[in-house]
Amino acid sequence: MEISRQEERRPGAAKISFPISLLSLTVGAFAIGMTEFVIMGILPNVAEDLNVSISAAGQLITLYALGVAVGAPILTLLTQRIPQKRLLIFLMLLFIAGNGISVFAPNYAVLMGARVLTALTHGTFFGVGAVIAANLVRPDKRAGAVSIMMAGLTIANILGVPLGTYIGQNMGWRASFGAIALMGVIALIGVAILIPRLPLEKAIGIRQQVAALIHPKLLVFLLICALGNAGLFAVFTYITPLLVDITGFAEHSVTWILVLFGIGVTVGNIIGGKLADWKLMPSILGTYAVIVLALTALTFTIHSEIAAVATIFVWGAGSFAVMPGLQVRIMSIAKGAPALASTSSHSAGNLGNAVGAFVGGWVITHLSLASLPWVGAVLVGLALAVGAGSMLSERRG
Repeated sequence: MEISRQEERRPGAAKISFPISLLSLTVGAFAIGMTEFVIMGILPNVAEDLNVSISAAGQLITLYALGVAVGAPILTLLTQRIPQKRLLIFLMLLFIAGNGISVFAPNYAVLMGARVLTALTHGTFFGVGAVIAANLVRPDKRAGAVSIMMAGLTIANILGVPLGTYIGQNMGWRASFGAIALMGVIALIGVAILIPRLPLEKAIGIRQQVAALIHPKLLVFLLICALGNAGLFAVFTYITPLLVDITGFAEHSVTWILVLFGIGVTVGNIIGGKLADWKLMPSILGTYAVIVLALTALTFTIHSEIAAVATIFVWGAGSFAVMPGLQVRIMSIAKGAPALASTSSHSAGNLGNAVGAFVGGWVITHLSLASLPWVGAVLVGLALAVGAGSMLSERRG
């Protein structure tokens, strides 16, 4: 399926910059963002209620990430013959079911199964949703459309996760998943009513899609995505001890700093979409350069409260500003399988998340907590170097 051809055939496409139907994708992304991250805020409550250790409860996060990384591309391949709107409805029904099971999970094993079930919808929703978003607008607005969908994920970090955590701490952790399931219902209604029925392109065989996925150029950009996310999560996973033990903030102040980080993420996501629509590769590389500079600066500013907060805002903005452009670039490379490629970018990103958290733990153990920002800068610097090498190679070719 070539997104450019679909776009050209869609009646009235040239007249609408950002149709209202994009908001249903934003709501779905918001719900998925809540279910991914809210578990971090209610982990002690879950562990106590189900009589498991904190470390065991933490595996609910690990298995979710693995579910996205491994399961999403498989689900995308298995559902390729389903029309896109119908597939989104199926995914939201699966999402609602997974969170509904979480509400009534009698034990740890059932809750784990429900989390994995929900994780399957994550990457596939964003993969298919990105293709739909790109097809709903003019060619020069695709990255902006993807950023509007992704805004749901960033807003979830600002509003959804704190709200879900508050609900879980005051009404029980099961109520948090109940609220998320309700958000899923709202997203389902929006998709059913607002998303148009786009023409289903001729199905491409699994072998051909996999061949498109293992194209060297695409693998390079999946590597860039993984390295960039590794740099992000090497630091972000341990942002609380950094701010408390090194900067000197009180623990309760960290919540508000994370809200500010989330605002930076949201602003960066929208600006990044506009920049990518203007100049795709220069915006991606330029944004990675900003992230490297911000993390390098954080090595020094982490010792000053005001400077640390300002640096963290810029870092958050840059870290998500790069994502819409990466999504569009990855979809444009894999013209034969844009949904699978877009889904795989989320798989690569989640693998990067896991690697980054692991690397961060290793750095704390063998170097120091204060070393995290410059190690994160090195990882993002590798993404920048690979991206620059790829662009130079294309120009020479």
